[in-house]
Amino acid sequence: MRTLALATLAALACSTAVAQDKVTFATNWKAQAAHGGFYQAVADGTYRKYGLDVTIQQGGPQVNNRPLLPAGRIDFLMTGNLLHSFDNVKNGVPTVVVAAMFQKDPQALIAHPGQGYENFAALKNAPVALIAKDGQFSWWQWLKVTHGFKDEVLKPYNYNLGPFLANPKSIQQGYSVAEPIYVQNQGKFKPVVHLLADHGFSTYSTLIEARAETVKAKPDLVQRFVDASIIGWVNYLYGDRKAAAALMMKDNPEMTEAEMEASVALMKQQGIVDSGESLAAGIGAMSQARINDFHAQMVKAGLYKAGEVDLSKVAALQFVNRRVGLDQKAKLGGR
Repeated sequence: MRTLALATLAALACSTAVAQDKVTFATNWKAQAAHGGFYQAVADGTYRKYGLDVTIQQGGPQVNNRPLLPAGRIDFLMTGNLLHSFDNVKNGVPTVVVAAMFQKDPQALIAHPGQGYENFAALKNAPVALIAKDGQFSWWQWLKVTHGFKDEVLKPYNYNLGPFLANPKSIQQGYSVAEPIYVQNQGKFKPVVHLLADHGFSTYSTLIEARAETVKAKPDLVQRFVDASIIGWVNYLYGDRKAAAALMMKDNPEMTEAEMEASVALMKQQGIVDSGESLAAGIGAMSQARINDFHAQMVKAGLYKAGEVDLSKVAALQFVNRRVGLDQKAKLGGR
């Protein structure tokens, strides 16, 4: 009887293994701490616990994973912020946001200390603003309309810190959980960092997008992926991150564990992942009111015309705001 019972358990285990749904999730850049919760869910078995066999397909400078989602070559996609989602709806691309893992977009302006830029309002008077092309045609337009910045100071930012470090009066764009670390390493000083999110740029960030067809036909699969990703982020922020770090360094050998730890510290300090709506509703939280507010800001900035984006098609809110992960966060002592 004992042998039969063991055989039955083994068969059940095999059955469970076979039942894992294979999922490909693509990111928008090389592996880094800003992707940590997803790698955590792979490393600690959370995805597998939710019946998912997840492959993470990283992006990079020569990789564009965005077209792969509507083409059906991947199942879920990590995108930057709601501007991409608005564009998809405007252009009839059949994708929908199912979770927002970051409550704040980490887009920031950074400056040298001691130059009078500790006050955000003073940044518009900087003689040089190093901004990449995509920023110039998106959030820079919002800065002009909302905060009085001027095109005359624009200089191209080519993701090289040299020009910024050489000119103490300059400001430049940066990812608030990355560039400040690089500035400290290369320039040997701690830069002034102003998160655009703290000055009204209210978009969510690190969104999970799915095909509209998947949301309609496989809501259980979407729910399991969202829930497991949320738990992954809770464990990454508040638990043991070493296994996730090892996976990320395998995918991106340029990354170091020290850099990732510094980035996690900034994510916590700035409330990038867990703040605002997520404190009560769980990581990944979204609201239609906030989506509408951000869109209204972008209309005012001239990026969209009123009515050209059907805001009801941007996000499927049923997969979030379910308090997933709050118990685990409490167990880990997260605040």
